[in-house]
Amino acid sequence: MKSLLAAGMLLGATTMVSAQSVAPVIDVLKQASCGCCGGWVAHMQEAGFTVNVQNVSGDALYAAKEASGFSDDLWACHTAKVSGYTVEGHVPLSEINRLLTERPEALGIATPGMPTGSPGMEYGDEREAYNVMLVNLDGSTEIYATYPGE
Repeated sequence: MKSLLAAGMLLGATTMVSAQSVAPVIDVLKQASCGCCGGWVAHMQEAGFTVNVQNVSGDALYAAKEASGFSDDLWACHTAKVSGYTVEGHVPLSEINRLLTERPEALGIATPGMPTGSPGMEYGDEREAYNVMLVNLDGSTEIYATYPGE
């Protein structure tokens, strides 16, 4: 009886750990014709995230960007939500993981534009320098990470 109870407790503990280690869901808004967005989504899926993609019209996408509180100079081709944060553009996995670990009081993070070499924007060995920006609750920004070019 004790062995059965211990086995049940162990199984329950293992299940809890597994459930806690599951990556959060990322909800992505993008236009259907955007291939680089699909590349970014693939990176997130390969990292273990469940990614819900919604292909929307340009008007719907821009309305979501405006509602995010991010200024238009931070916008890129897709907008995502994860654990209450907005993730704008081709943000690398490492910065999303950092955001979810540190949990800053912020609206989210952004990789402005579509820099070559960022996730989903890979073209051979080309890589341009870019910053990932932290967007504070008041809409102000600060550099969250810097990626060098080549």
